[in-house]
Amino acid sequence: MQMPTAHTRTNRDNSAVLEALARCATACEMCADACLAEADVAMMVPCIRLDRDCADICRLTAAFIARGSDHAQHVLKECIEICQKCHDECAKHQHDHCQRCAEACQACLEACRAYGK
Repeated sequence: MQMPTAHTRTNRDNSAVLEALARCATACEMCADACLAEADVAMMVPCIRLDRDCADICRLTAAFIARGSDHAQHVLKECIEICQKCHDECAKHQHDHCQRCAEACQACLEACRAYGK
């Protein structure tokens, strides 16, 4: 008896969403680290917290999708919400790392929305 794989269980290609999730998690980690080096780090605390939350939910969502979890859609919805919040926060800041993070979050939430349809 062959065990189902994530691809056969979901019957769809998940490579695009997995790549977007990985890119977003990395961008968020890099942004959080760069925010810690900013002169007014206290002002960046909301951004750092959202970056960390977003990176974590992206990694978790990728794991749920990759293994074809029955709960992937639930986690995907949370991921979209957190990516949107992280995008909105990072977009407020003019730092290059925040702008790159906002772009990665936007691409990720779009990939997640497309995958969730």
